[in-house]
Amino acid sequence: MDWGEKIGVSVLILFVFWVLAIVIRKIIRKAGNATGIDSSVVNLLARMANVGLWIVGIVTALGTVGINVSAIVASLGLTGFAVGFALKDSISNLLSGVLILIYRPFRVGQWISVKSFEGFVMAIDLRYTSLEQGDERILVPNSLLFTNPISIRTKSETGN
Repeated sequence: MDWGEKIGVSVLILFVFWVLAIVIRKIIRKAGNATGIDSSVVNLLARMANVGLWIVGIVTALGTVGINVSAIVASLGLTGFAVGFALKDSISNLLSGVLILIYRPFRVGQWISVKSFEGFVMAIDLRYTSLEQGDERILVPNSLLFTNPISIRTKSETGN
């Protein structure tokens, strides 16, 4: 294959991966909406799939042109390991938030206590769960909620 054909095939590969990323993103969003999974989790999964497909597409296209991609793949692996190790607490909170939003062990408006924190659940996002007790608002890392026992009280137990 000459350079013109290689570049043409590489562009075609990128186009196919671009279309595939769009289709997969739509499938993830439809499946997430149909199952009632929180929209922030669905968007996160769709973005992760999109980025993953683009990385595979770019590496495949570069390999088609004739560039040795083994060094690029090794660099991506080492970079992923280093970033993962550096951000392990943030990643733990993020994954815990995803699992909390999927399994919903508690809901907004319920009174919960975990370790020394307690209050009404005001919001649940991917990193923190916001509790409110009186005038105080507490941001509890989701990894703490996911790895420790949680006491969920009914309205009659909270006096409301």
